[in-house]
Amino acid sequence: MKASDVMASPVITVKPYDSVKKVAELFIRRGISAAPVVDDHGKLVGIISEGDLLHRDEIGTERQHSRWVRFFTGDHDLAKEYIKSHALKVVDVMRRDVLSATPDTPLQEIATLMERKTIKRVPILRNGQLVGIVSRANLVQAIAASGAKLEIPLSDSVIREKLLAHFKTLPWAHTSLINPVVTDGIVNLWGVIDSSVERTAVRVASETIPGVRAVNDHMVIGPLQ
Repeated sequence: MKASDVMASPVITVKPYDSVKKVAELFIRRGISAAPVVDDHGKLVGIISEGDLLHRDEIGTERQHSRWVRFFTGDHDLAKEYIKSHALKVVDVMRRDVLSATPDTPLQEIATLMERKTIKRVPILRNGQLVGIVSRANLVQAIAASGAKLEIPLSDSVIREKLLAHFKTLPWAHTSLINPVVTDGIVNLWGVIDSSVERTAVRVASETIPGVRAVNDHMVIGPLQ
């Protein structure tokens, strides 16, 4: 699947010179937790989220530092914190280093980007223009909406062949001592496995094979000869 398959569009956006209060009201009214910031030409210039509004002077949640911490923090960082907690306009609070993707970006790449950069959403740009946004929630929604794989009756021998072939593609799997026995679509896994984690992973891999109705795990953890 690609970003265009799950992205939210059109996107709720704000302008750089909108007030922080207006953005907070927008988040509540529209039930969202972030909004891309675009200029008058529709160009993405930043993003603002609930996380950017946590430490605010209006509600007494600005960061408090002891003298000792202030001594080591430095005036530059303290000034940045002051701006974040007291600024009235989006342009002074938003994050400018926005990571984006295109409509054709595979979801696998977007999920990896979210995980690696610890972000919750990725704006989607086409020719520099904002056309959508993919959030973690959109990925979860895609899972919920995914249809079941087409069930095609397969013989037990074909299921076993597919399972053994799949094992060979798994670089982490030590399955030379595993013997899968398939009866009426039910896989019985016998043999010795390297660890409890690998044991679970092999069982999960077996469950993904088309035609498998259930998996019985008889494997034991032990030294591989």
